[in-house]
Amino acid sequence: MAQILDPIPADRQGQILCCYVNATSKIQIARVSNVPNWYFERVVFPGQRLVFEAFPEALLEIHTGMMASAILSDKIPCGRLRVIDESDPTPSAPAPAREEMSNRPHRNPTIDNKGIVLSDPFSMTALTSV
Repeated sequence: MAQILDPIPADRQGQILCCYVNATSKIQIARVSNVPNWYFERVVFPGQRLVFEAFPEALLEIHTGMMASAILSDKIPCGRLRVIDESDPTPSAPAPAREEMSNRPHRNPTIDNKGIVLSDPFSMTALTSV
């Protein structure tokens, strides 16, 4: 994935694809501050997904917008935000076996505000208005 503005430093290897979702009703600012020689800061609107490349040890700071200020509300290691790339020949963890999946406890179905059962709520696209 190409990050045209402020690309990740090219002198290091091991970058991963990450995804952060703003699940709040407030505007947030996502910032990586612990990678030398790299400035990464983006505005993330409510419901928006932010997909970016980073290093596993990078920390994504989430600043939540308040009236005329922003409060640091979370620090997330980018290794936890990693998107599994199916084209990567060396995945970080093997997929669970089918037997393991069938032994997991069944979740209650998720129902949207119109009473429709969602099979997997995290696979739904996020809608934002600009």
